Amino acid sequence: MRTIVITGGAGFIGSHVVRLFVNKYPDYHIINLDKLTYAGNLANLKDIEDKPNYEFVKMDICDFDAFYQLMQDKKVDGIIHLAAESHVDRSIKDPFTFAKTNVMGTLSLLQAAKLYWESLPERYEGKRFYHISTDEVYGALKLTNPEGIESPFTTTASSEHHHAYGKDFFVETTKYTPHSPYSASKASSDHFVRAYHDTYGMPTIVTNCSNNYGPYQFPEKLIPLFINNIRHRKPLPVYGKGENVRDWLFVEDHARAIDLIFHKGIIAETYNIGGFNEWKNIDIIKVVIKTVDRLLGRQEGEDMDLITYVTDRLGHDARYAIDSRKLKDELGWEPSLQFEEGIEKTVRWYLDHQEWLDNITSGDYEKYYDSMYKNR
Repeated sequence: MRTIVITGGAGFIGSHVVRLFVNKYPDYHIINLDKLTYAGNLANLKDIEDKPNYEFVKMDICDFDAFYQLMQDKKVDGIIHLAAESHVDRSIKDPFTFAKTNVMGTLSLLQAAKLYWESLPERYEGKRFYHISTDEVYGALKLTNPEGIESPFTTTASSEHHHAYGKDFFVETTKYTPHSPYSASKASSDHFVRAYHDTYGMPTIVTNCSNNYGPYQFPEKLIPLFINNIRHRKPLPVYGKGENVRDWLFVEDHARAIDLIFHKGIIAETYNIGGFNEWKNIDIIKVVIKTVDRLLGRQEGEDMDLITYVTDRLGHDARYAIDSRKLKDELGWEPSLQFEEGIEKTVRWYLDHQEWLDNITSGDYEKYYDSMYKNR
């Protein structure tokens, strides 16, 4: 039996990874380790919380002593590290929290894993430390095709909207040039992970992913925030003119990629995970509005007047776009959903789970699950 710790497992991406591993690998012991900050929500995992191969541990990744003890007590042989502060706007207001969690927290995990694994007779054999990062560490790409051109990438999930807004793409060897406190903290953590391989021989892997969307995303991020605002006919604040371009990846496709890379990825390699799916912010917002309106029985597009242009974010990167061909060519992964299909699925989920949204926006989820955790 393998024992795998998934950090940040009560968060958005983490909960999808935990669910996938618990359901797919009944002979694995999956430990969901989460501090339960504002973005951590155990309601995300209600459907698997009673499975015999699942365990939740409330812990701060910065607590080295506690994590080192956990490594020994549970005989952990794999770590999938997703726990991170991730909202750029919050990092601009509070960079210290991002440095502490993303840099020192990652270092705490690395050192605890190193000490425990090196104490074993087999040392690093059969062990793996998998660190999930972001495309934002690469900086920004130029927006050279403002109207978009046909994308150079093809996948089985190619959709009618398959455009590129520039000629350059992030590849695994792209130079790091982070522009926000968030991306700077993630870049630093990436360097520490690679340094532990180069210095100590720890079996590490790093992946850098594009913007994720899908069920269970905390509604401070663009898509769930706007779905909720459209539902209540509240303003939709759009930075600048909404011309910034992002590459969007359905979260369940990301979870599938993490599963594949954890089991078959090559040690010390980096893999970029993207959706081959570039959209301008304003265009994606219009798709979301039309979809929500239609599913709520409103006239499609009637809530376009909710769009409100606001002062642009400080240091707002123009464009991110990932080249995932290495992952496709070497391990056979590619997105499974057309973007329109993914958005439809996502909007339906939030509208079908309005109680989940309301509990998040009211803060009730924190009170309920805090009391539940204390009473277990």
